[in-house]
Amino acid sequence: MAAPRRRVHPLRPLPGCHPNRRPTHPPTTCLLPRASTSIFILTRAFPSLSILSSASPSFPLLPRAARSSPNAHGRKKAVICGISYKYSRHELKGCINDAKCMRFLLINKFHFPEDSIVMLTEEETHPSKIPNKYNIRMALHWLVQGCQPGDSLLFHYSGHGSRQRNYNGDEVDGYDETLCPLDFETQGMIVDDEINAAIVRPIPHGVKLHAIIDACHSGTVLDLPFLCRMDRNGRYVWEDHRPRSGVWKGTSGGEVISFSGCDDDQTSADTSSMSDLMLYWEQALSKITSTGAMTFCFIQAIERGQAGTYGSILNSMRSTLRSTGSGSGLGGGVTSLLGGGGGGGGVTSLLGMLLTGGSDTGGLRQEPQLTACEPFDVYTKPFSL
Repeated sequence: MAAPRRRVHPLRPLPGCHPNRRPTHPPTTCLLPRASTSIFILTRAFPSLSILSSASPSFPLLPRAARSSPNAHGRKKAVICGISYKYSRHELKGCINDAKCMRFLLINKFHFPEDSIVMLTEEETHPSKIPNKYNIRMALHWLVQGCQPGDSLLFHYSGHGSRQRNYNGDEVDGYDETLCPLDFETQGMIVDDEINAAIVRPIPHGVKLHAIIDACHSGTVLDLPFLCRMDRNGRYVWEDHRPRSGVWKGTSGGEVISFSGCDDDQTSADTSSMSDLMLYWEQALSKITSTGAMTFCFIQAIERGQAGTYGSILNSMRSTLRSTGSGSGLGGGVTSLLGGGGGGGGVTSLLGMLLTGGSDTGGLRQEPQLTACEPFDVYTKPFSL
């Protein structure tokens, strides 16, 4: 029997937490539609996000240090990946919009230079920008290559996530979390161990990396050693997820913090009627732009000024998803952002159905997670990119 999770730094005691909770018969591979939210022109919801398309810099995705790479002015670099799996049975609707919104947010809110952001989507014309397994691997290598103290790096992924059985004993729940590149059915998935080795362990002192992962089973997809377990009242403890084998999953002195769309044993949609709901949604709201629910809530927290600390942004994201899932709307979210008229109520109720599995009794519990290389006080540490 696996040893119980060890907890460290109980900064705020969390009653009723069950560290030994295990999923019931989790599938080896589970690709369900992510919960997504639709909004009438995104510029009405987020005034600063007035552009949904722009060029991505050209760069050679090759793992040789001697090759040139984009000029990361101001020591800021980002890799943004949005995969729609178009024309496949796994197709998603909002992932490329997620990528475009995130790119615009980084440029206009956090002053990332345009030529230091690499976009990987099916809409890109350059072969090296298609989000297949090889290109994602090379982009992650480029992201951390040559980083120096003072650098700020970001990896955003919007697409399918899954999990597979772990056999080396370094996972608390017995499963490796994975990301699904465009060609995952032929080339395989990208496992959390590989992601950790690629963009976590190389981070040196003075460098900060943020990851924003909008996918199923994504709670610990970077394999970071500590997970912030937070209750509905905002009280939290840090769970110790370091492997019992002693394998190092931390950095080389730098800082890595990840926001993810849900816990390892959660999916962003879980209902057999989801395809019918999505069909109705498309027919009824054909002129509405779709984005992932987690990405929407992350951007909303920043736009509303609720991202002063890591704790405040996590609480804001969870509160938005929770209030929607309970049928109470977005708490002044989508409906009010749309001006309260026309299809706003329909959008809110549809998002609520998606988040509860299409019923009033619930089904899906999507709870954004925060993981890090080291524990910290989430209510005093300022959030910055």
